[in-house]
Amino acid sequence: MIGNFNYWQNGQHNLSARWDESGIWEGFFPGIQKGEAYKFGIHSNTGEYLEKADPFAFYDEIPPRTASIVWEQGYTWKDQSWIERRKSLIGKSQPYSVYEVHLGSWKRKHEDGNRSLSYKELVNELVTYVSDAGFTHVEFLPVMEHPFFGSWGYQITGYFAPTSRFGTPQEFMELVDAFHHAGIGVILDWVPSHFPGDAHGLFKFDGTHLYEHADPRKGFHPDWSSYIYNYGRNEVRSFLISNALFWLDRFHIDGLRVDAVASMLYLDYSRKAGEWEPNAHGGNENMEAIMFLKEFNESVYGMHPDVITIAEESTAWPGVSKPTYLGGAWLRPEVDDGLDARHPKIF
Repeated sequence: MIGNFNYWQNGQHNLSARWDESGIWEGFFPGIQKGEAYKFGIHSNTGEYLEKADPFAFYDEIPPRTASIVWEQGYTWKDQSWIERRKSLIGKSQPYSVYEVHLGSWKRKHEDGNRSLSYKELVNELVTYVSDAGFTHVEFLPVMEHPFFGSWGYQITGYFAPTSRFGTPQEFMELVDAFHHAGIGVILDWVPSHFPGDAHGLFKFDGTHLYEHADPRKGFHPDWSSYIYNYGRNEVRSFLISNALFWLDRFHIDGLRVDAVASMLYLDYSRKAGEWEPNAHGGNENMEAIMFLKEFNESVYGMHPDVITIAEESTAWPGVSKPTYLGGAWLRPEVDDGLDARHPKIF
């Protein structure tokens, strides 16, 4: 690790590979305090030296700075009545009216350099606006840390960190809490379909194609000049599913809208003949991505049966919202239609 605590010099705070051959590296460094900026200095087996942000960090520097920040997750939630109400509505038909918003461009302070509102200012202004307009839910374009503001958050580098552009993680929690107090659910856009190639991000994280496919026919996204996760790797699926559960657990999020599902389902998505490789059956279905979506939904609804997951799928893929036990990719807690309540139902 490198940071202010060792003058950004490599070799003083070293991580070690775990004894269990899991591929996980770890270290404990007493004296490093909350608020310290840090990165991983990696000497790869390809001969490169890389400086990477921590993809598991809870907080990041304000872009264009790219270091991770030591932080904690403490917050006293005040939304217990909302959570209990949410649990009581499992499986019951109910209307949804969703207000989609990009926090950074919803409203600006022109008298203060045309800056975006902070999380705290959004508590006072956005919550009232959405409530007065009669919406049941608000949907945030991705709030996870991202280097390019113009991407609207869809090119993520900080997967466990709400963007620091608008405040601290606790201030974002306060915003979610305020929506719940107003009786409004919070949905996040979640992007497991691709990630950017920024030097401090996941791309070639240890000098090799650790998170993405090495074969560009599977690992490079032509539409967004970004990289595609290798869903066939257990570690990659674990990273993504853990991230989804993190937002539901630590930030009390009520739903995840999964972005660009169509691009995950098809091996030939936005590709010409010769630019993609068929699956083992000769088809264009991405079997590894499909299995990931099933595992994601089973994990989410297994631990949080009172939340919702939503697929942005624009191609009429057959069965995308059928329950996984019937060959579909989605899950929802059962409604009262005479079926076994332990089974999921079509979303």
